[in-house]
Amino acid sequence: MFEKILTTISNQPPLVHSITNYVTVNDCANIVLACGGAPIMADDINEVEEIIAICNALVINIGTLNERTVAAMIKAGKKANSLGRPVILDPVGAGASTLRTNTVFKLLKEVQFSVIRGNVSEIKTIDQGSGTTKGVDADISDAVNEENLDQMVVFAKALSAKTGAVIAITGAIDIVADRHKALVIRNGHPMMSRITGTGCMLTTVIGSYCGANPDELLLATAAAVSCLGLCGELAFAKVQAHEAGTASFRTYLIDAMSRMNSQTLEGGMKVETR
Repeated sequence: MFEKILTTISNQPPLVHSITNYVTVNDCANIVLACGGAPIMADDINEVEEIIAICNALVINIGTLNERTVAAMIKAGKKANSLGRPVILDPVGAGASTLRTNTVFKLLKEVQFSVIRGNVSEIKTIDQGSGTTKGVDADISDAVNEENLDQMVVFAKALSAKTGAVIAITGAIDIVADRHKALVIRNGHPMMSRITGTGCMLTTVIGSYCGANPDELLLATAAAVSCLGLCGELAFAKVQAHEAGTASFRTYLIDAMSRMNSQTLEGGMKVETR
């Protein structure tokens, strides 16, 4: 399913421009390198148009939000739209504060996003205008589970139709959907929630895969989600083998991504079509 996606990124490494948060910026840069892309981080309004002009994709992450970078995000997003570059949004903490929630809706008004990736509470906030986000984490009452999975698939498809973007709802069970089709992904490990930045890292991997495969946004996004989830599984196996902890898990996660290939992904992915 994903062989072409990984082959393309290997043959045509994308340059990915990220306007992201200072908590996870280093891990985001390293995971882009590990998955086969090249990162560039630029958030000054005076250079973002020039930077995106030489890049294959733009990632906008509101994790450490301030008014200065909001203006740069909008300017970069509009330039990326004019050039036909994929633009990926990570609405970190949407619903947790008025500033974050209002900023997300301002971005959605000004920029056409190719992919929106968030936890279920953040994605529900985008649909409903308010939410129950707990800081930057999803509210447990929102979680996707086997009982509400069919309902959430319908929701994701409808939100994709509404926004014009591929919707990626990530958690214990992941849903990646456009208006016509959804992919349900069950890769990953609970230890991924015990280090900061796995969501941010995933969004930059999505940016890398979409930058290399701009005509296959749904498959590229699903490949990224499945791939990082599988890396989490492989990293946990290493942690167990070496009686290690969360810091080692973070390193093993990036290691696994740097060693990922289509054969490993095809052999370990847990993906179904809805």
